Amino acid sequence: MLYKREKQIAITAVAAAANLCEQVREERGAVAIAKPDFSPVTIADFGAQAVICQALSEAFPTDPVIAEEDSTLLRSPAMTQQLQQITNYVQVHLAGATPKVVTDWIDWGNGGIESRYWTLDPIDGTKGYLRGDQYAIALALVEAGEVKLGILGCPALPVDPKHPHGERGVIFVAVRGQGTTMIPLDGGEPHPIHVANSDAVGSRRLAESVESAHGNLARQEAVAQAAGLTETFLRIDSQAKYGLVARGEAALYIRLPSPQSIHRQENIWDHAAGAIVVEEAGGTVTDMYGQPLDFACGFQLVNNQGIVASNGAIHEAVLAAVAQTHEK
Repeated sequence: MLYKREKQIAITAVAAAANLCEQVREERGAVAIAKPDFSPVTIADFGAQAVICQALSEAFPTDPVIAEEDSTLLRSPAMTQQLQQITNYVQVHLAGATPKVVTDWIDWGNGGIESRYWTLDPIDGTKGYLRGDQYAIALALVEAGEVKLGILGCPALPVDPKHPHGERGVIFVAVRGQGTTMIPLDGGEPHPIHVANSDAVGSRRLAESVESAHGNLARQEAVAQAAGLTETFLRIDSQAKYGLVARGEAALYIRLPSPQSIHRQENIWDHAAGAIVVEEAGGTVTDMYGQPLDFACGFQLVNNQGIVASNGAIHEAVLAAVAQTHEK
């Protein structure tokens, strides 16, 4: 089976990173550290990246990893305490880790685009993580510009959508041509998932970001209404939205540029894992003009604008509604 070894190593690494993130949140509470661009990061982001990059560097030493974080901030004397905290959490999973080794593992994620590479967001939705809400650990393998494998860990997402206050934590796993499965984070058998059919409540629901700066909320909601999505919208953080579409809780996740950032380009690590999770569950993912997402051109989706991830059945209607709202 294609990508069998890659899949197993990636699942194990993402599960370890998810456990680290939850341990940090339970023991310390999530505390933001300001990066030079003023966006937030936490010790869990760094710890998760270290754990996953260590696993990938050991198993696939010739594969570059393109991840969101690097260790520059941690190497400053002012961050000595935080680096030691990160090291302590990493040691739970990797005995003998030292601060120097941990920063080296983090920086393994500073690779470049090649014909085959991994891309990682150790915590997608850091603001959600800080609030105690949804976040995702997103890892994907890309070959020749196409995502071949996606692992999406969602530690705060209910295992059973019908029991939102029950067991939490799932991992979505997708391999090109092999479908999407969902695995409970605390163990259990994987089971296939599929996008919503036309009779399901989820077929009439939009999922969108909590953060208004992440898109054009007014236009997105107008598009959803034009496409017949009449159920109450779901607003959650991170690529967990892709998971909701993949397992039929929503029919559409759409992200359109806001008027203030009309030329904004999306980072590859923010969409690679989620996109294949939806596609292999039977859905469709394109940009706002119906073009496939192109992961061959660098750290950003420079040949694409906006994101439309749907159950497939409504995709053309959504693209038409996007075009109409643009014309207005």
